[in-house]
Amino acid sequence: MNQVARRLGKTFALVLPVVLVLSGTLAVTRVPWVASSSDAQVLTASAKSARQVAAEKAALSPQEALRQRLLAELQEKDPGVALTDLQVAMAQHPTLAKYCVSIARSLGRAAVAKYDGAARRAQAWSRPVCDTAFATGVASVG
Repeated sequence: MNQVARRLGKTFALVLPVVLVLSGTLAVTRVPWVASSSDAQVLTASAKSARQVAAEKAALSPQEALRQRLLAELQEKDPGVALTDLQVAMAQHPTLAKYCVSIARSLGRAAVAKYDGAARRAQAWSRPVCDTAFATGVASVG
C-alpha cells in the first residue's frame, strides 16, 4: 500500500507540472479553427510585449543597458544611489570605463530634470565618479 502511494505521488509529481504548463499555454492563446493567411495563432499582449522587451534588451550594448538601468534608478531613488552603482559597475567591468564620463553626464542632466531644473539641488549629489562628469552634466543644463 505504501509503495502504491509513493508510485502515485511520483506520477503526479511528474505529470502535474506538464499539465499546468499546457493548460496555461492554452489559456493565453487562441487557435483559429479555420486557418487563413492573416489569422495565425494569436498570443496575448503580455506575451508579445515580453518578447519585444527581450529583443530590445538583446539589442542594447552593455553601456547603453547600464545607462538605462542607472537612469531608471535615478528616477526611482536618488542620484546618489545611481552614482554609487555607476562606481561599482566601473570597478566590476573595467571595459566599460571609457563610457563612464558619458554615462555620468547623462545622470547629471537627468538629475536636473528630476528636480525640475533645480541645478543646485542636483549638484548636491555630485561625487568624484568619473572625474567631474556628473557635475558637468548638471552644469550643461543649468
